[in-house]
Amino acid sequence: MKLFTKLTLYITLSKLAIALLFVLSLPFLVEQIASGFTNNYLRQQQEKVKEVIARRGIEFYLQNNKSYGSYTLLKEEYISLEATDNDYFVDTIENAQRILESDTLNYRILMHTFNVRNNYYLLEIGKTTASISQYNKPLQRIAFYVLGGMILFTIFADLVFTRFLLLPLGRIIKTKLVNRKFPFRDDIAPVNTSTTDFKFLDNSLILLMDRIHEAFEKEREFTANASHELMTPISILQNKMENLIDDSNLDEVLQQRLVDMQRTLNRLKKIVRSLLLISRIENEQFSRLEISKVKELVETVMEEIGHRLKEPEITFQVHINPKILFKNINRDLMFQLFYNLINNAIKYNKNKGFIRISEIENSGKAYQLIIEDSGIGISKTDLPAIFNRFRKAGSGEGSGYGLGLSIVKSICDYHQILISVDSTPDQGTKFTLSFPNQIVII
Repeated sequence: MKLFTKLTLYITLSKLAIALLFVLSLPFLVEQIASGFTNNYLRQQQEKVKEVIARRGIEFYLQNNKSYGSYTLLKEEYISLEATDNDYFVDTIENAQRILESDTLNYRILMHTFNVRNNYYLLEIGKTTASISQYNKPLQRIAFYVLGGMILFTIFADLVFTRFLLLPLGRIIKTKLVNRKFPFRDDIAPVNTSTTDFKFLDNSLILLMDRIHEAFEKEREFTANASHELMTPISILQNKMENLIDDSNLDEVLQQRLVDMQRTLNRLKKIVRSLLLISRIENEQFSRLEISKVKELVETVMEEIGHRLKEPEITFQVHINPKILFKNINRDLMFQLFYNLINNAIKYNKNKGFIRISEIENSGKAYQLIIEDSGIGISKTDLPAIFNRFRKAGSGEGSGYGLGLSIVKSICDYHQILISVDSTPDQGTKFTLSFPNQIVII
């Protein structure tokens, strides 16, 4: 999952979690706000009553009576004032019931005791709880709409800012990692960014790519030079051995030893030639301008090594559309690719086994060729390194010096062909070649 996708999920889920928490706590919050507002309203009414009493006297309300009471038409609010013998101070706001004209109603009531000319009076101001809560749902709805709008706005703002913040990282990935073909030949300018972490990452990748390219060039140059230098003494030694073998004065034991030495020298010569071929491929010294039919390439390989199928009685099957062409290829290299794979399939097969070459034509996707056999297979420990040079394995197609499959891998990389292998010991091996659309004509 991409970093931007993870950040988007985190931002969205965190905002939704906050929204859920707010929605769950909204009724309680609105109730607290309404309760606080009501308490403040009752206190204001209390101060107004006391202000009137201070200005006009207590008789303005009592009018020679011991108590005073008044309420609104719908009994939503009421006020009462009466003399009391209690000399202790009361100042509370609480919910309680009151009976007004035979109606029992729930009120939020302020009770306050005060002294006027050494007489104590109890003031009650009440507001029905129903009138207090009637605005709760509209307030909750308004708060929910405001919260939803704010969350949507903040999510959009966060995503825009996150995308802007991660733009340098996207450019680093695109220019330094995606579709970068090894070896790295072109120089890429650093990504312009003000973020120190991205700048450090970009500079580190550039430095790493430069070092890899430098090491690769040194290895390739050494391989090419060493291979060229080795060919001369090998040829000289080979000529001298041939002359010695032709000498009739040598006894039979010495001649046999010379033949063994020449066999070893021929193997060394083959290795050097393989290294030269790999070096030339990696240096892109082959053209890719030829066109060839896929089936003809396979048939040409079989004309050269098909006779080796007879003795072990190996069955060879080809299921390839004769009309399919390869374009923009080097025919000799493609021949070498199929030769090495088929040669290994014959070499490590079993008596009365089979070799099958089939194709997969996926519309709009890569054209695939599958080369499978019923041979001795490759162990799981050897599979990861079968394309490595000079890789020695215990048995199977990865055994020996490994240059045949190393050449196959180099040819595949040169033509941008993806190669994969699947193998089970004692059951067989299957190589899958995925060809890019630009070199296949279907």
